[in-house]
Amino acid sequence: MSTVKSPLREEARTAVGKALQASLVDLLDMALTAKQAHWNITGRNFRSLHLQLDEIVEFAREHADSVAERAVAIGVNPDGRASTIAQSTRIPQLEAGYLQDDKVIAAFTDLLGQVIHRFRERIAATEEADLVTQDLFIEITAGLEKQYWMLSVQN
Repeated sequence: MSTVKSPLREEARTAVGKALQASLVDLLDMALTAKQAHWNITGRNFRSLHLQLDEIVEFAREHADSVAERAVAIGVNPDGRASTIAQSTRIPQLEAGYLQDDKVIAAFTDLLGQVIHRFRERIAATEEADLVTQDLFIEITAGLEKQYWMLSVQN
């Protein structure tokens, strides 16, 4: 069996690995939640929100891959299995069925706000341990904040 030797000290690798895993779960579940809303949205703003939700899905999937690859690069195994996401997600879940556009805007404004808060905590937590991972978290946070802004002005 082959393993990746970490360029980080053990305590830094452990701390950064936890932050990366939590970020992976946030991003994967955000993509799933946005796709669920995308399929079930109704209302006057259907078209624009339908398209914006796909942008969120694409963003989350792309950055989930970057997060997982960063984990592997520092010698940490990412875990994106459905069971892991279900057990550890902190993403608020949508109700089942059709979703009115104003409820989707409110739900995703709240969801993105919570995820941004956690990413900002991870930015602070990785400042000493790994500036490369911190830079990745800063990039992701900037994109999340753009999506947050674009949704929140629709309320």
